[in-house]
Amino acid sequence: MILPGSAVRVTNTNDIYYQFQGLVQRVSDGKASVLFEGGNWDHSVTFRLSELALVDAKAGRPKK
Repeated sequence: MILPGSAVRVTNTNDIYYQFQGLVQRVSDGKASVLFEGGNWDHSVTFRLSELALVDAKAGRPKK
C-alpha cells in the first residue's frame, strides 16, 4: 500500500521518470504526488498509483 512518506520507483517505461525513485507527498483519487530530489533540484510530479512500485528504503544500507 502506497502512503505518504513511502519510497517509490516509477515503473512506467514510457515515462521520462522511468526508474527514478522518490518520496510520496500525498495520495488522492488514485494518484500520488512524488517528490524527486537530486543534487541541485527538487521536483514534484503526479503519477497514477499503477505507475509506481514500493521500494525497500532499508535495502543497501550497511547493517549495524
